[in-house]
Parts: sequence; structure tokens; C-alpha cells
Amino acid sequence: MATSKQGNYAEASIRVLKGLEPVKQRPGMYTRTDNPLHVIQEVIDNAADEALAGFGKRIALTLHADGSVSVDDDGRGIPFGLHPEEQVPVVEIVFTRLHAGGKFDKGAGGAYSFSGGLHGVGVSVTNALARRLQVTVWRDGQVATLAFGGGDVSDTLQVRAATAGERKHGTCVRVWPDAKYFDSAELPKHELMHLLRSKAVLMPGVTVTLTQEKANAAAVAGPPQDGGEPPRGADAKRPGADITQTWLYKGGLRDYLNQHLAAEPLIPLFEGEQYATGNETENFAEGEGAAWCVAFTEDGATLRESYVNLIPTLVGGTHEAGLKDGLFGAIKGFIELHALAPKGVKLMPEDVFSRASFVLSAKVLDPQFQGQIKERLNSRDALRLVSAYVKPALELWLNQHVEYGKKLADLVIRQAQTRQRASQKVEKRKGSGVAVLPGKLTDCESRDLKLNEVFLVEGDSAGGSAKMGRDKETQAILPLRGKVLNSWEVERDRLFANNEIHDIAVAVGIDPHGPNDTPDFSGLRYGKVCILSDADVDGSHIQVLLLTLFLRHFPKLIERGHVYVAKPPLFRVDAPARGKKPAAKIYALDEGELEATLDKLRKEGARDGSWSISRFKGLGEMNAEQLWETTLNPDTRRLLPVAYGSAGFDATVLSLTKLMGKGEAAARRELMELHGDAIEVDV
Repeated sequence: MATSKQGNYAEASIRVLKGLEPVKQRPGMYTRTDNPLHVIQEVIDNAADEALAGFGKRIALTLHADGSVSVDDDGRGIPFGLHPEEQVPVVEIVFTRLHAGGKFDKGAGGAYSFSGGLHGVGVSVTNALARRLQVTVWRDGQVATLAFGGGDVSDTLQVRAATAGERKHGTCVRVWPDAKYFDSAELPKHELMHLLRSKAVLMPGVTVTLTQEKANAAAVAGPPQDGGEPPRGADAKRPGADITQTWLYKGGLRDYLNQHLAAEPLIPLFEGEQYATGNETENFAEGEGAAWCVAFTEDGATLRESYVNLIPTLVGGTHEAGLKDGLFGAIKGFIELHALAPKGVKLMPEDVFSRASFVLSAKVLDPQFQGQIKERLNSRDALRLVSAYVKPALELWLNQHVEYGKKLADLVIRQAQTRQRASQKVEKRKGSGVAVLPGKLTDCESRDLKLNEVFLVEGDSAGGSAKMGRDKETQAILPLRGKVLNSWEVERDRLFANNEIHDIAVAVGIDPHGPNDTPDFSGLRYGKVCILSDADVDGSHIQVLLLTLFLRHFPKLIERGHVYVAKPPLFRVDAPARGKKPAAKIYALDEGELEATLDKLRKEGARDGSWSISRFKGLGEMNAEQLWETTLNPDTRRLLPVAYGSAGFDATVLSLTKLMGKGEAAARRELMELHGDAIEVDV
């Protein structure tokens, strides 16, 4: 009998990673690994958080000749006394323990009310991926030094009294990134300068400097950043000496946007700043809000930069969606008030946003980012927060400057007309045959494939909520009655005997086909076909049946990226007010997310039992507003694209055959016997 080459899977096979080992094993989960910029940014962000909290006025970064990088600030200095529970110097904990930091407590009396630091991972990752890291802290009349090698303490904490000429407070961190963790050990200087300059822009009055030691100076000086003039206050020393650049913006966002616009603005810049006082009816936490500056141009490239608590959000997120929503609401209202729109022109948010350049800086008490590198903000409340402040401010500005308002309205209307003409051209090429659409389909008004979506909704009651909550311009609803037929072994010419499958095919506008066919996509009516079912086991079953239908009879829809699965929440938590955080409704996708939400509430000071938890038995229990906010709104929903993944089409077909084939009972039984214990039954 042949012996298996696979190793034994037993108790000893389970390895528990401790300390900073998880970061070293899988650095890509914690930071970008193309170069060390992000691990340096974690240190810069800590210095910026001190300035944001009002305790620092200077951030200095030095690129040393030996390849190390130091970040120096004049903040409060990291505490270096013993932690009351751990009995280890706090500064050591900060750099060696994941999920340890001073930014969890966002309530009254917390060390940081607003910060980019969320979960105490940042500089621990920097330390884990460094050959050496040195920390010097000035605090309480003392100077503390500590050094690490490969993430472990190499030089233990030394504390001495500060001399008469030394500073009173601040932190200096010097890092030697370990090249083995990165594709390139070189820092992208253009991105680094952009990052430092953005800190100065967002914190008027804070001086940010970049010094390049002479061995590096010739290599990194290069052309002026962004192809423009040297930064304000830049001081380039003589060749062969260190090069220092200094940024200090007193005009903030307006100065920055004006300097970098590619074309002359159509109207004066629209800028504003507003933060919650804690007395508003919108339930925003005290201090939450945004500062913004927006320019509208007729041509040229647009400049778009957004930040949350000074962290650059390169992929945008819900705060940008809030700006978009506020701008659109105000401009659409102005156009309607003055009856400026020609007949037949329907305005959409992109008509306003496509010609907008902006810098947006949001303050959010407890931001939720997508991933550790924080490139996108996911906090649902941020959309409402930014929109609530931008919209009334722009409405007031437009009505005070009606001539500028009319110029802007003309630009937006021209954008809408161009978009509509383009979509009509596409419509003409679709052929002359018009299918009779299913009676229960509630169609959308737009004919633009890039925007249109159809939701295949489980049940008539959920379909009713979805119809009321949807965006009728771009979202269509097709309610499905009961469970769809298992179509894995149904012949193609017998498919349309099932009414539900017939309605789906006609609504989508694509005929059934095989993996090697070339179907006619000219009749496709929606860019996204979204499966929307309950969050429970029955809903998962319906998802599988619909995915089976698309894989077996509409594989090219999946291949071209048109099929999606919507993820509605299973729970709603009504949380009480805690600290600076007002009462709120928080949605959780599943049991795991619910537990994480409750843990977070406890950390924020809410006592056990002070919240109430509602479980949605089905989509029909959600009203239109809840369904829109959690599942339909493109800016706050979770919509998963369906693809074959690394396994490929053939392996996916084999798996579905085992799951859905009528003659595969034995294979399914074996599967359940192997993995049945790992499943939690939802009854």
C-alpha cells in the first residue's frame, strides 16, 4: 500500500505565533511591501497625531547617509515608566506588542480624541521589519533611550536627567528598514515629499522638514516635486551639503489647491470647515466634522486628495462619498429652484463630481478603514457627517452668488447632456428587437451600462422594501418567489419552463450559453447583476442556486465581471451614548462581526446589557431606509464580485458538480462527514 507523502496533521501541527512573529511571517497583511515608505509613514503619523492633539508644532524627517530614516517631533513624548499591569516600560510595549497603544480610548479624558492610530499595530510593524530601531524620548525632565534589533530589545531602557540645554519634550525614532522584507529598499522620494507636504497643508502652523544627508543629497534632490515650483520656504543648500526642505502653510487647503490646479477654476473656490459641538440633532460626536476646498474646472486633470485624521486615504471612501453627496444635493437643489434644467435632462452625482477638484480633511472619532494600510475609509457615518456640513454650506454660498451658481449649473447640465448622448449611442447599437420585460421587474431609468444595476431579491416583501429604498435612476429590482430551480442538470432548451429563470434571462438581456460560446452582449441591460438574499442559511441556499444558474448557463456574465453578491447585515445593535460617542445604530454582518462590535462598545465604556441587539429574520424585516443604508447604497454597502478565483473554471465546475449534481449524494455525504463538525447550524 502506497504511503502518503503528506505530513501528519495533529495537535502539534498548530503553531501559535507570538510577539511580532505574525508580522515577519506575513508582512503583506500589515503593510505595503513594495518599499519601506508605509512603515516610515506609521512613525510620521504618530508625530502628526501629537500635532493633531495640539501638543506639537514641528515634525522633522531625516534621510541619513547610512540608509536609515529618523522622525523627530516636539510632542509629549512616549511614556517610559512601567505599565501598571504589564510591569514593562511603556515605550517598549508600544514597539514590541501588537494591539497595544494609547489610541483605543476615544472617550473623555483619553490621550487622543482624534487620531489615525486605531489598533496599536503601526510602529510595532515598523519595528518588526527593521534591522535596527532606536528611540529617544524627552519627557518630565528626563531623557530615555532604547534600541531594538529585528523587533527585539537589543539595548535596554536607559534613563538620565536632561541637561540644561536639552529640549523638554518630544520623541525621535530612527529606523533601519530590513531590505529582505521589501521588493526595493529605496524610498520613493516623490511620494515621501508629497506625504510630508500634505501634513503641513492639513495642519496650518505646523512646520514639517525633510533633510537629506549629503551622501544622499545628489541622488535624491532631483527636479522640483510635482513638476512645479519648490515648496514654500524650501531651503536648498549648496552642492555637497545636506539638503533641507521646509513646509509651513498658513493658508491651508486653499493655498495648496490653488498651487496645483491644472486649469483655471470656472468660479471662485468653495471652501468651508465645520465641526460638531455635541449639541446637534444629527448625533455626531463633539469635534467630528470636516474642512474642504473645492474647485470646478471645465477641462484638464482633476486633483483629488482626501484625509481622515491626517491619514491620506488614497482610494477615497465614505468621506469622499459624503462630499459628493453634499455637492450634488446643493447644486441639484439650486438648478431646480431656478428652473435651469432643460427638458429631458436628468442630473446624476457624477455630472457634478466629474469636474470637481478638491482637498478634503475629515475628523472622525473612531474611523473604520479597509485594511491596515488605511487607504480607504469605510465608516458609514462619515458619509452622513460630511454631507450634512457640505450641503447647507454650498446651498448658502450658491444663493449668495447666483451668477457663479448659474455658471456652475451650466457646466453640470452640459456634463449630463454629454453623458446622456453617449448612452443613447450605445443604445442604438443594441439591435431592433425589444423583449417584453417581466411584469414584476421594477426597472431603472438610466440606460448607462456602467451605472445600471439589477438586484435579484429573495421574496416579495423584501422586494417591496428594496423598491422603496433603491435609487430609481440606476437600480432595478426583480423579486424572486421561493427557491430558484437547481439548474445544474437542466437542459438549456428546458430552462425557460421555469418562470423565475425566464424572468432573470429576459431582464438581464442575455441568452443562456455555454463556456465556449460567444453570446451576444449587445442586449445586456445592466452592468451589475446583484444577488440579494437573506443573511441566514436559507438566503445562502438561494445564493448558491442563483450562482449555479449563472455558472452553468451564463458563464460569460461571470467571466466579464457582471455578477455580484450583496451582503446584508444579520444583526443591528442599538448602542447607548458612551464618552464622546453619541447613541448609534450599528449593523453587523454575522456572529463574528457582532462579537467584535460588542467588544468595541465595552472598550468605549458601554456596560454589558446597555445595548439592545435585533436579529433580522429576513430582508423583509428591514425598512427601506435600513436596506438602502446597509445594502443598496454604493458608498456604504458591501458588494462582493463573483469570479472563478485561482482554482479556475474547470475546478469550480467540479466543485459545483459535487454540490449540485443529482448523482453525487455519496460525495456530498463524504464532504459532510469530513467537515460537518466545523459548521455552526443556524436554526
